[in-house]
Amino acid sequence: MSGKKTKTKLKKAGTKALIKIVLPILLIVGVLHLLSNSNLGEGMTSSITNDRERNLSQQVLQYEDEVEKYAEEEGIGDYTGILLALMMQESGGRGDDPMQASESLCGSVGCINDPSRSIEQGVGYFAHTLEKADQDVKLALQSYNFGAGFIDYVMANGGEYTQELAIEFSAKKYEELKHTGDYSCIRPEAEEFEACYGDIYYVDAVLGYYDTDGYENVLNT
Repeated sequence: MSGKKTKTKLKKAGTKALIKIVLPILLIVGVLHLLSNSNLGEGMTSSITNDRERNLSQQVLQYEDEVEKYAEEEGIGDYTGILLALMMQESGGRGDDPMQASESLCGSVGCINDPSRSIEQGVGYFAHTLEKADQDVKLALQSYNFGAGFIDYVMANGGEYTQELAIEFSAKKYEELKHTGDYSCIRPEAEEFEACYGDIYYVDAVLGYYDTDGYENVLNT
């Protein structure tokens, strides 16, 4: 009997020892699993943030709140992402006129030398073109580059933005104004059309920076 009792005691002792070893391991595994899930979530958030930062420079992102403020005032808060992409194309967020809005204000370059004034004017002018373009975002964007006269041209030629109309308008305006020496093709692809007034590929350039994941997609397609 004493031998059996001894074996039983040894067995129980072994079980307790095993529990002491296994339990901490299970706890560690559980903690690591939780941390792994937490890091995964952080990784996904980081990935979205990094995607945005690849689209938009830090210089542009620093103005995000200000752009949103003026956009809300103009009643186009949903277009904040479009406006940031527009700023990225215009200046990358650099300089005293990051929206390159001087021409829309005073008809010449350089009359704005304050970023806040630039954003206020640029957002206001985009809101104007968007309303005049009957909410056609692509037409509003190209008109930000060409001027609101492009909207009248489009309305008289089908009423909807197309790349072909952008090329036709640019070529027409360039023919009228090339004698001034103020215009030249900023893209080699535009030379074959002699469409050197503004940027005929402005819409595609801006939308290349537009973050559809970070903002509501407001494009008319």
